[in-house]
Amino acid sequence: MTVNLFDDSSWESLRPLTFTRPVADLRIGILTIAEKWAKYLNADFGYVTQDYLSKKYPAKLNAQLFINGSICPDESLLSSISALNAGESLIKGELIIAYIIGDSSAHNLELAKSLKPIEYVEDFIRIVYPDDIFTHNGVELKKDFALLTKGKTSAQLSSTNTFLGDNIFVEEGATAECSIFNSKQGPIYLGKNSQVWEGSIIRGSFALCEDSSVKMGAKIYPNTTIGPHSRVGGEINNAVIWGYSSKGHEGYLGNAVMGQWCNIGADSNNSNLKNNYAEVRLWDYAKQSFRKTGLQFCGLIMADHAKCGINTMFNTGTVAGVSANIFGPGFPRNFIPDFAWGGAQGFEVYSLKKMFETAEKVYSRRDLTFDDTEKEILNKVFKLTQEHRHF
Repeated sequence: MTVNLFDDSSWESLRPLTFTRPVADLRIGILTIAEKWAKYLNADFGYVTQDYLSKKYPAKLNAQLFINGSICPDESLLSSISALNAGESLIKGELIIAYIIGDSSAHNLELAKSLKPIEYVEDFIRIVYPDDIFTHNGVELKKDFALLTKGKTSAQLSSTNTFLGDNIFVEEGATAECSIFNSKQGPIYLGKNSQVWEGSIIRGSFALCEDSSVKMGAKIYPNTTIGPHSRVGGEINNAVIWGYSSKGHEGYLGNAVMGQWCNIGADSNNSNLKNNYAEVRLWDYAKQSFRKTGLQFCGLIMADHAKCGINTMFNTGTVAGVSANIFGPGFPRNFIPDFAWGGAQGFEVYSLKKMFETAEKVYSRRDLTFDDTEKEILNKVFKLTQEHRHF
């Protein structure tokens, strides 16, 4: 089976995280949304997304099944989608969940609306705003844990570790020494060739993905995911780090989402609770204003390629855009525009030329190439976000 995962209006409300990817490429739990559907359906997948992203994230030309990329799969959804016939769509109210067309064709929401509707009555998890990612991460982590470990046998960790509970799964090549793993409240997943260094304390639910490391003495609280090829340390609580990123030192990261190719400097912290315990608001690109989240705990949303220097302090509910580079004393404002360079003392534009020079060095450290496709995407994002840089 081949499936295309399509963007809907959530792509706009999920910015800045989706400036550089389709919605279905968001990581929540252990896997990305696309990877979840691929495993549930045993399917190959493509994306129907913004034109400027389609070179990196192409659609599958032979797909007949189209699924909303903002929706996380579960067994009930899988059953209903599997029962669809050609010419039918699965809906919930006005929301199109999935549809099947008779012949391979391009995604067309207007066409989907004309198909025979099948109403879906169960609840499901849909990612609409950036804060939805850490809010639902615990539930999705448990679902992914069950999906990835079903029928498999865990590798073993060293006897130098202390285990509270036995709900832990270790992939081939993962190592840990002299650390504490508490899986009584939720599962712990250690991906292939991951490492937990000495003295770390980890409470599930927790996922450490392939080739990532937890540094010595780290304290990691529940509902946290560390994506592949990342390195973390310090104190982390209910945070999702997508991959190829580093929070390698002391400092607190909580109720947060951190994109790819990000770096957080030593002793940097984000607040996740206002001093007056009030509801947190987050910058909303679609509304061009701050949106009420309904949350009391909400920390940092950091888009791809964003970085901060040592001792950076982030206010509760801060959004840092793509390639934002933050440093200096004091609290920068709660919305840091894409390609901003500076901090509480003021910002200037982080030019594409300088940003590309840095990115090339960052990629080369991972034996990867910062190629023209990446440059074209970032050049487009730079143009799309120009209105926010009133420096």
